[in-house]
Parts: sequence; C-alpha cells; structure tokens
Amino acid sequence: MTRSNFITHPLSRRQVLKGSAALGLGSAAAMGLSPAWANPWGRTNVYSKGVEEGPEVSLAIRRESISIDGQETSAFSINGTSPGPLIRLKEGQDAVLRVTNLLNESTSIHWHGLILPPEMDGVPGVSFAGIAPGETFTYRFPVRQNGTYWYHSHSGMQEQLGHVGPLIIDADEREPFRYDREHVPLLTDWTFEDPMSVFRNLKTMEGYYNFQERTVADFFADVRQNGLAPTVEMRGMWAKMRMSSRDIADVTGSTYTYLLNGHSPEENWNALFKPGERVRLRVINGSAMSYFDVRIPGLKMTVVAADGQPVQPVPVDEFRIGVAETYDVLVSPEDDQAYTIFAESMDRSGYARATLAPREGMQAEIPDRRQIADRGMEAMGAHGMGGMDHSTMEGMDHSGMSNMQGMDHSGMSNMDDMDHSNMEGMDHSAMSGMSGMEHPTGMTGEQHNALASGMLASGEAQPGSRYGQVGIGIDPNERRVLVYQDLKAFTPWPDRREPGRELELHLTGNMERYMWSFDGQKFSEVSGPIHFEKGERLRLILVNDTMMEHPIHLHGMWMELENGQGELIPRKHTLNVKPGERVSALITADAEGSWAFHCHLLYHMDAGMFRVVQVS
Repeated sequence: MTRSNFITHPLSRRQVLKGSAALGLGSAAAMGLSPAWANPWGRTNVYSKGVEEGPEVSLAIRRESISIDGQETSAFSINGTSPGPLIRLKEGQDAVLRVTNLLNESTSIHWHGLILPPEMDGVPGVSFAGIAPGETFTYRFPVRQNGTYWYHSHSGMQEQLGHVGPLIIDADEREPFRYDREHVPLLTDWTFEDPMSVFRNLKTMEGYYNFQERTVADFFADVRQNGLAPTVEMRGMWAKMRMSSRDIADVTGSTYTYLLNGHSPEENWNALFKPGERVRLRVINGSAMSYFDVRIPGLKMTVVAADGQPVQPVPVDEFRIGVAETYDVLVSPEDDQAYTIFAESMDRSGYARATLAPREGMQAEIPDRRQIADRGMEAMGAHGMGGMDHSTMEGMDHSGMSNMQGMDHSGMSNMDDMDHSNMEGMDHSAMSGMSGMEHPTGMTGEQHNALASGMLASGEAQPGSRYGQVGIGIDPNERRVLVYQDLKAFTPWPDRREPGRELELHLTGNMERYMWSFDGQKFSEVSGPIHFEKGERLRLILVNDTMMEHPIHLHGMWMELENGQGELIPRKHTLNVKPGERVSALITADAEGSWAFHCHLLYHMDAGMFRVVQVS
C-alpha cells in the first residue's frame, strides 16, 4: 500500500447521502452540482487580509509598522499584512510556494497539518536550514489532502509577532456537506512586549502574568462553603507545591490582546451572510499560547471537520479549540439580525470577537463573561469542596510533593504527615483505579470506571483518558459543548493493522523554573531522536504529568485519536492533553525522514518540550 493511500479518502455515494441526511439536506442532489470552491458566492469575503490563489504563490516576509488595536507596532508581515494572507490551494495540484525573506534574520514557514516531503516541512535544524536574509526558498510538494489548515514561522518567536496565516485546500471531489458561503476566523494572541521579555518574565516568576489569583475574599467564601479546616488544608497544599489553583494560562490578557483576523474586539470585524444561507466557518487557533472557548449566542453550530479532516456532524453550542487546532462548523442564521462570534480565553482574562451580520457595521451584544475556574473541580471529583485537582499533581516535576507517581520529590518529604481527615465532603472513592479521571455530571465513579474498562477491553481507550470532558472552566449543564469523544470519522482509515508496539511519553515540567520537557528531559538534554520504523503501526501514549493543558503536534503523519469510536476514530494533527490525562493515538509511520514533535504552546516548546521523530 503506497503512502498516498493513507492520505485521500473519497466518499462513496452512500456516505455522501448519510452525511446529507445527518445535516438535514435531504438528498445528494440538494448538495448542488458543483463543489463549494467552484462557487464564487460561497467564497465572498472569506478572510479580511487577502487571498493568494495557488498552485503558484509568492510570499514576501518583512518586519514593518502595523496598526494593531489602534496602536502602531512592529510586527512580521506576509505580503504586507499581519496575520498573513489566506493561501488557497486545491487537492491534486502540485504547489509551488516561493518565500522571500526581507528580514535581517533567518525565517521559515511550516505548513501546519500538511502531509509533504520532510525537506518541505519548514523546520530549521530538523528538515532544512531555514531561509537566510535576502534569500528566496521555493517549497514544492504535491497536494494530496483537503480541508482547513494554517501556516506559521518555526523560527524563534516570530509566530508570536504575526508570522501566521490560514491555508485552505479545496477538495477535488464533493465534500459531505453543502454550504452557501464561508468565512475563515483566525484567532491569535498579540502582545506589545518583546516575546523574549515575556519568556524571561515567565522564567523569573511563576504566575507573572496571572492577575486573577485568589484573594482574601475568596478565602472567606471558601470557608463559608467548605469550612475552615478543609479550606486551610487546601491552601496549604497549593502553597507547599508553590503553585496556584488558578494557573490556567501562562500568558494572559494582562499582556495579550486577543485578535480575530488581526482585529481587536473593539474593531468589530464583520462576517457577512444573507438570512437563510448555510455558512461555513473555518475556525483556526493560530495563537502562541491561548486556548479559546468559541460560541455564537443564538445560533447552533454543527461541527463538520476537525484539523482539516471531515467528521460526522456534531451539533453544539460551544467548542474549545486548543492552540494549533482547527474546527469547521456550519451555521444557518435565518433572521435579519447580527450575531456575535465570541471566543473567550480559557482563563477568562479576555476574548476575541467578530460579528456575523447581514450588513456591514452591525453588532450584537457581548455575552456575559465567565469567572476564572480553579484547578481541581473537574479532575478531583470533589463534591462540595472548591478544592484541589489531585490528577494534575500526578507525575509533576514541580519539586513539591512526595508519594505522587513520577514526581520530583526534592521539596516535600513531609507531605505524608498532612492530616487529610478534615477534608470533609471530598469524595475520593470515585478516583480509585482511574489516574486523573473526571466524572461526567450524573455519572458515578464506578460507572465511569466501567465505561473506561469497556473502552479499554475493546482497545479503544486508555485508563485516565477523559475524552468525554471538555476541561476546566465550562459547565456542561449550561450548554452543549464539543468533546473529543464526539469526533467520529466518515470512513475507516485504510491502515487497519493492530499496533505492533506502544510508545509512552510523559509530558513533564517545572512551573517554578519554567522548564518543559518530555520524560523529564528538555530538548537540549536528549541524546537522540525518537525512532519510528518505516511502515510500522504503533500506539503513542501521552501522559500529562503537569497541571497545564498541552497541545501536542506531530509533523508529517496523522495521529488517530483512540476516543472510543471503533473503526471511525478521528485523525488529528494536534492533540490536546488535559492535566493528569492519558491520551492514546495510533500512527502509521509512512513518512520517512526527520520530523518535529512538540507542544504547540510557543514558550513551552522554546523551554524544551520538543523532540525529533526519525522515521527510517
């Protein structure tokens, strides 16, 4: 079976009809006689920074003065815009992308999520030398996939300063859903600080950008709710670990302005529609460090693709998008009114927004902002205790606790002496046997364990995975939120072999010193690459031993998320791993060469959470 067999998956007429019915489209004829890319109406005002059509594209990278949120600042631009233009290719083409470096430093472009030769992947020091000042590098590769992707620099901190842009590949054959118009919302986080200063600040003081720490008022509120002894105990545990229960994001709205297509919330970018149209929103998280919770109050969204790959339709009210992920959703606004596309940062320190409207200049209300959550409420399963997330402590290299699996125990040998008897209302029984497992609302620990055991017996999930949980800060009873367990591919992937081996990697870190790593080793400390044998089928297990989310990206190959969907498990290029969680994915090592493998939080990657995978 050739490598290309793993890339394209034409849909049968039966599958198209099934997808049409799921979306309420009636018959395949209702989908139209031509694909949406051939319909200029469907591409009206797709992206506000311009479009470069393939297969041949020329890009020039500069550093120039650009207005962001009403302030002149120095940013990286691509063809004069920041973020860069939308690059539009078509499946089946041979792409020729000429990138000219007009900077006084080296640069690069990585085509995120694309399957291509390693020397075209764009990672300096791994697959090519980078693009020196004054040079033009020509990327050439066959386009053998379709969907929503993006591109960004893999050089230094350039990505933080606007060196990103969307990449859309139109399908060669009809997609399994119809739409009348599309827009491409690209989410980014912008700081007016120098990114190296941000990095130094993070290394200087844990929580440097966290202005939402717990207060004396919070303490007394916890005492009223939980009692004095449990509250003091909880605070003492966090203090001894030298961590905060509100370490949700390393870099926050205290320095970040959250942008949508380069526009601040006050600038209110408009995405237009006509009432009755079906609108496709290709949502890309191109930020350096920020997770977003995306919703459109008043409109139901139907998720139809994840990381560029079609999935069976999932109606939702909201979805969380990790750094580097993409989701395609369909919306059908019927009324002649404006709607707010609202992307709230996971730590609730700010938001990006745009307006979906029938006419320019309209706007809708901003929804009520949510309060920052405390680490511990989801993973702990503690009822009546606004307390501690023990799952986030497992395996953490935060030099703070003893008797926690895989943890650096240098600083907390007396942890066992703590008196836990006063932690009233804390239900530990539901946690037995499930490392870091959350319990869905209305499900007991035993039921959840049974569910996980069933998945494990069928080879489709690992203990400790929480694919049914969205993560911290969202009440699942408030609205329907997308979770990984919902993602179901349209067709089985061609390689149905059982994995020949398992590779387990632990995501590790020291928050106080701001060091991030795999298996306790920074990239600068490892002796060599991770080896995949060419053509092998393997299971990659990621265990998050830290208290932070990590979006893990593998270049050059797909990861098939083992989320309990049997033969229809979804393909992703980036996997979000929640604190204390264990995530497993199947990989077909069909891409010979050297490939980057890293956390896509920019400062985590720079601090050491980076490896090279060698396929040979």
